[in-house]
Amino acid sequence: MEHLCFQVLSTSFFTPKPQIPVLLSPGAASIKSIHQYRYLYLKAMQDDKFSTPPCDESKVRVPHVLTVAGSDSGGGAGIQADIKACAARGVYCSTVITAVTAQNTVGVQGVNIVPEDFVAEQLRSVLSDMPPNVSILHHSTKIVLGENRHASVNWHSENPLSKSEGISPYKTALVVDPVMVSTSGHTLAGPSILDSFREELLPMADIVTPNLKEASALLGGVPLETIADMRSAAKAIHDIGPRNVLVKGGDLPASLDAVDVFYDGNDFYEFRSSRIMTPNTHGTGCTLASTVAAELAKGSQMLSAVKVAKRYVEAVLSYSKNIAIGGGCQGPMDHLLKLKSNIERRPFDPCDLFLYAVTDSRMNKKWGRSIVDAVKAAIEGGASIIQLREKEVETGDFLEAAKACLKICRVHGVPLLINDRIDVALASDADGVHIGQSDMPAHVARALLGPDKIIGVSCKTPEHAQQAWIDGADYIGSGGVYPTNTKENNKTIGLDGLKTVCVSSKLPVVAIGGIGMSNAQAVMRLGVPNLKGVAVVSALFDRECVMTETRKLLEVLKESTKIAK
Repeated sequence: MEHLCFQVLSTSFFTPKPQIPVLLSPGAASIKSIHQYRYLYLKAMQDDKFSTPPCDESKVRVPHVLTVAGSDSGGGAGIQADIKACAARGVYCSTVITAVTAQNTVGVQGVNIVPEDFVAEQLRSVLSDMPPNVSILHHSTKIVLGENRHASVNWHSENPLSKSEGISPYKTALVVDPVMVSTSGHTLAGPSILDSFREELLPMADIVTPNLKEASALLGGVPLETIADMRSAAKAIHDIGPRNVLVKGGDLPASLDAVDVFYDGNDFYEFRSSRIMTPNTHGTGCTLASTVAAELAKGSQMLSAVKVAKRYVEAVLSYSKNIAIGGGCQGPMDHLLKLKSNIERRPFDPCDLFLYAVTDSRMNKKWGRSIVDAVKAAIEGGASIIQLREKEVETGDFLEAAKACLKICRVHGVPLLINDRIDVALASDADGVHIGQSDMPAHVARALLGPDKIIGVSCKTPEHAQQAWIDGADYIGSGGVYPTNTKENNKTIGLDGLKTVCVSSKLPVVAIGGIGMSNAQAVMRLGVPNLKGVAVVSALFDRECVMTETRKLLEVLKESTKIAK
């Protein structure tokens, strides 16, 4: 028995209104349950105790998807895919569980259908506390009939309260992902169920998203082997009643690309993307439909929502193509694009600040070195952390260099930080950033980068150090300790100023500014426990051999720590 995912969305095309797209697939004994769920929804919308609470203007109303579907214990599809896709697209997702499955990447080992009354109770619970906007009605249901028979029935209509004084009827949108054919090609819906799809479901849908096999089943088994066939199928399905049709061609044998055909009743649109060879495709249909729902909930028009959904699924497939979860033939995807980076990145260790190498584009140019060559040489010499500070490099070149440097750093377990440029740090997935007092505030950088990235802040005073702590920085760089040519008009604080900042700081400190072979020991002998290392520029990169100079400085620092002990 295949795990099924059924997606439905209803949303207002007026803004800004709270919207709850609904994705439903409750198990039930017969198709007549559709009327029970519809009654429940209407009752909820009209009952005083289910009415929308007074709006607090100080609170932000967020788009909200309600998904009613089965649970996938393997985490790849169903409710789990819906929640992750919505979270990735910035939409809140509540759930009603209709079936609990025992499944993994090998297959489905068991299904336990949730009793219909309890499905209704879950739905009632959600609607009583977080109902949709009173001007919107949206609903759908998937009925499970026995072990191998499935039907999906949906509806949408005018807001039941639209006749109330002062309330206008808003158009709602219904997104349908018909799951009727298993991955292996097995038909899960018999002739009577297909008739229900055609007669009851499709005429009410604003968009239906069948794959090739499902589109063929809806049209009585017509073979679909070319893009021309997909266009004909989209038009034929549209003639049944849905306002828009997206025929997904990921399995189209005659195309080198993954091609989807969208038809709105007037025009055809082809969405092409490179075919991604990966076994990790479990839940792609659920994910696409959930993303369409999420984008519509945020106020997008249909074509725009489909475009975003297509790009998002492509990005997720590409990122997930080589992750290994389970031993079966169809693995899950990483909806949040985080799993690989979390494996490769280790938590910040203050000891990483010991020999902190800061690159300089002018010095690299002077010595005829690329950024990548400079970073590689510093790491081979013993640098414990790298900061890319490249003021004279174009953004595109900087980004490519950062990605190349990151690969080297990851191999050696050395963190890579970007100076100032939050955009480059995000785009390259660097380990963090270092920012100055005139740059973006640390708390804003933290909000953009998330809780795991490393953030360092330049500080000259105890007040700066205190603010860095409050703003969520991981370390501070204090200086300039000595005069330096790498920064113009940089006021020096000397060893006394450095010690004052260290004593007042709750964060680990790295000293910076004019530090080299001749004075590194004096810095490290200050005797303050949170002074963890020195940051150097010219002493490494304004030299003929970066690796040799790094090794020499590393030995000096090691010797200074022995003396301090």
